[in-house]
Amino acid sequence: MDKLADYRQAVRQLLSRCTEGKTSNGEIEVQLVFDEERGHYQWIELGWEGHLRVYRCFVHFDIREGKIWLQRNMTDQDLAEDLVEMGVAREDIVLGLQPPYKRPYTDYGVA
Repeated sequence: MDKLADYRQAVRQLLSRCTEGKTSNGEIEVQLVFDEERGHYQWIELGWEGHLRVYRCFVHFDIREGKIWLQRNMTDQDLAEDLVEMGVAREDIVLGLQPPYKRPYTDYGVA
């Protein structure tokens, strides 16, 4: 497998692991969204809580230009470190949720 295919697999596997045991209740649905053609991967929940519409994006990754971009992480897990442990090169992870001026000071890649 090539690097890009490995990275796609790692992101899918990590998101699947994050949502293990998280079941949809009658009103809220847990979804994993994998758009491999455009490189978007998300864990979302949607539905209704009483009269309030629920749409929450917990985790969002993009894969672009050979790097995995962590765009959103609303969990208590260090998902970037989880990817490193799965074999993703540290310099190929970009913390897109950090402003560009901070990225050189992280232990991860820059755009």
